[in-house]
Amino acid sequence: MIRGIRSLSRGSTYSGALFAWCGASASLLPLPFAALPALVWSSAPYGVRIGLTLLSWAVLIGAIGLARTTRRVLIVCARRMLGVPLPDPAGVRRRPAASPGTTPAPTGPPGADRWRTPLWLLLHVALGWAGVMVSGLLLLMGLALPFGAEAGLSLLGRSARVAGGGWQSWVAAFGCVLSAAAGCLVVTRALRWLAPRLLGPSAAERLALAAERELALAERNRLAHELHDSIGHTLTATTIQAAVAGEVLAADPVAARAAMRSIEESARAALEDLDYVLGVLREEKAGTAPTRTLADLPDLLERLRHAGAVVEPELSGELTRVRGTLSRAAYRILQEGLTNALRHGAGGPIEVRVAAATDGLELSVVNRTRAGAEAGPVHGVFPTSGHGLPGLAERVRLLHGEIEAGPEGPERWRLAVRLPVRLSA
Repeated sequence: MIRGIRSLSRGSTYSGALFAWCGASASLLPLPFAALPALVWSSAPYGVRIGLTLLSWAVLIGAIGLARTTRRVLIVCARRMLGVPLPDPAGVRRRPAASPGTTPAPTGPPGADRWRTPLWLLLHVALGWAGVMVSGLLLLMGLALPFGAEAGLSLLGRSARVAGGGWQSWVAAFGCVLSAAAGCLVVTRALRWLAPRLLGPSAAERLALAAERELALAERNRLAHELHDSIGHTLTATTIQAAVAGEVLAADPVAARAAMRSIEESARAALEDLDYVLGVLREEKAGTAPTRTLADLPDLLERLRHAGAVVEPELSGELTRVRGTLSRAAYRILQEGLTNALRHGAGGPIEVRVAAATDGLELSVVNRTRAGAEAGPVHGVFPTSGHGLPGLAERVRLLHGEIEAGPEGPERWRLAVRLPVRLSA
């Protein structure tokens, strides 16, 4: 009982009733069109014309509910005025554009589920009119009785009449107002019970929403890998290049200027990657995705040389015929391997091998480890996130490839990847 009285004092109860009354008011718009068949069939009995008008009215209201825009508006209004947590229907949310090679998200529920919205509209309108007629009439009686009006009530053959002006009228007025509030509570609770069942996601929509979330998570994981590879490599290389430039600034200004130019180029490339990733994460219209492939490998190796690294590349096969996702993935794999060689290596030459054959693409990066270092400056100690090799393993797994990473003898570390490949014509 106390809980019911508290519900009557909450503003959400009356906002829900107002939502029902708004539905009743909006249903008046198609009423003139619903009356047209009855006007045309003027010779029909009065009851038939009334029934035909009500039937046409219900059909028009249900037809309005078939529009997807109507469903979106109703969901937003129900969330705000009923306080019911309803997700946006599948296929309506803004989501990042699908990356190349991914499956697009479902575009919405099947057509059979769309009949739930017309049913919601019809029940919404019916509850709205019931609330207007019952609660509105009781409220008018409650306001009129204390000022001398009379009210009568007949139920199951028994009637009662209250004359205004006495103390009985004030008691009856209070009862009418309380009953009107209770009517609002009943209407609001009925709508709150119906909203998740008719406006909430169906089983098919839940599957579609789960697919959207899975695609969004996969896209963000891909972007995290891209950001880790590109930004991590750039920061590592620019840090070493800056240290080299500082060491040779007085003795070799030409080499220092070359290192500074390399820093500028690396930073510009990293800003392009960062701008694209942030645009996708904000679900904005991002720019064109940076597409660095094996064709950009010479530039990558040149930047490493400006950082003071000694790179010994061994390229074989027709690398230009490796295209698409495989070429982009191979570039990122080599970039991550070279970044790890700069961070954790001990100077000395870095051996880079890329071999494109008809049955596969072989990549390897070999560098000296610190345990076998005898010379070569170490420009600071770089922190590690622990995501580099697991990210590479995940990338290789998705491409159905093989990866090996570990010591090769007491003084060397080797990263080797083999990817199945289809060379373009």
